[in-house]
Amino acid sequence: AQNPKWNEIPVSTGSVFDWDSRSTYIQEPPFFRNFSLQPGMIAEIRGARPLGIFGDSVTTDHISPAGNIKKNSPAGKYLIENGIEPFDFNSYGARRGNDRVMTRGTFANVRIKNLMVPGVEGGVTKFQPGGEVMNLYDAAMKYAQTKTPMVVLAGQEYGTGSSRDWAAKGANLLGVKAVVAQSFERIHRSNLVGMGVLPLQFKEGTNAQTLKLEGAETYDVMGLSPALRPQQDLTLRITRANGQTENVTVTCRIDTPIEVDYYQHGGILPYVLRQLLSEN
Repeated sequence: AQNPKWNEIPVSTGSVFDWDSRSTYIQEPPFFRNFSLQPGMIAEIRGARPLGIFGDSVTTDHISPAGNIKKNSPAGKYLIENGIEPFDFNSYGARRGNDRVMTRGTFANVRIKNLMVPGVEGGVTKFQPGGEVMNLYDAAMKYAQTKTPMVVLAGQEYGTGSSRDWAAKGANLLGVKAVVAQSFERIHRSNLVGMGVLPLQFKEGTNAQTLKLEGAETYDVMGLSPALRPQQDLTLRITRANGQTENVTVTCRIDTPIEVDYYQHGGILPYVLRQLLSEN
């Protein structure tokens, strides 16, 4: 009654939101796609490819930028394909209700440096095997076609900065199963677990550089099972392009028993939904 203009906005009615498939600002998020009443099983990660190898102090804005959308980026191309002119792109922050934009924007900061592609800034990686350089989002979608899991490797203070939820949501939707870092920012570590992404921490003195990781390796996370305990040691098996293997002990940074439950359920969202359904 205080502002009649609000009442002039056309809205849908009913108990279920009427999603507009043409909207580039808000879409139905896919977090409950293929939802089942039974949680999954905690199991080892096998044959994962690295989506990125990053250095120290990768911020949540590096992982999920909030600023302008470049027209030649995956998110920009998506908007152009949906009839949006570049001067109407707005920002990632304004379009955070559309997972199609935000997933394409994950690791798309123009200043992020993937050490797999030295000397280049921006959201690019090498698709393996073969080492073809391409946008990180495009590589993730190609890995998804063959159901290849992905990992991200990083240095100190991964996820520092603001507690931007899309930094963890975007990693989940790209298909990242684990992040292996020297250390994590507290809230981002928690957000990763809440989105079903496994945080693993190198032991002191070990990192991607000491292990001479280049991005052509495959990774197995050994020791993951339904008996997982908080902060349990696991084994990261690295298989290099020449077939040589190396086992590295890492600490599982699922820190509490309830986080083990979240991880088993695939994240806090399906966990809460199953809890609600079991009560009714």
